[in-house]
Amino acid sequence: MNRFFLALFFCFGAAGLSAQTSVGIRGGYTTSSFSYIPALNIRSISVDGLSAPTFAFVLEHFNAKNAGVELNIQYLSTGFRQSIEDTEGGILYNETQLDYMKIPLLASFYAGRSGRFQIKFGPHLGYLLSADDVIREFSESSPPEIPTYGGPDDNPKRLMYGLTAGAGISKLFGKSTLAGEVRFGYDFTNPESQERIFDLNFTTLEFTLAYLFRIRESKKNETN
Repeated sequence: MNRFFLALFFCFGAAGLSAQTSVGIRGGYTTSSFSYIPALNIRSISVDGLSAPTFAFVLEHFNAKNAGVELNIQYLSTGFRQSIEDTEGGILYNETQLDYMKIPLLASFYAGRSGRFQIKFGPHLGYLLSADDVIREFSESSPPEIPTYGGPDDNPKRLMYGLTAGAGISKLFGKSTLAGEVRFGYDFTNPESQERIFDLNFTTLEFTLAYLFRIRESKKNETN
């Protein structure tokens, strides 16, 4: 994965004057789905994920016909909400919010001229900015619940890594581009560092709009 990041980085910076580069912002909404394995002898358990706004700074660079790369610096808020029924028939909840700085680096391909269909895919890295245990109404359940991550002694793992893929449509207006996109991310991230549960991972689904402004023309466009 490290070699893949390096290859894309050099491709991103090597095209010089022959490249077409745009910058902009992307924002929208994301939903999450979490699953965890409490112990080796227990099957994976799915829990509800949280929904939240997301936004990103975008740098898009095309150095070949209909193909290029896209770098995002994204704020992503995710988390889970777990529930059990108590002895009196009521519902108890645990909820934890995890805020990440996520950096997808994606290969991007499009078809069309002023109206385009785009697909994107590639790896992402990120860093856990904060963890907040919003609600903790039960503990020591059977099977074991997902532990806390916002406490002073929880010491969650900070690294996020996984794969991202997306598809969308865009429309060019001179040097500006408006784009709508659906993006799916699968994270191998497991914030657990104390072996309180065996494994934890999550997926995200994003619905976003982006505005990009072209800051460098390709040689072909400049000579026309």
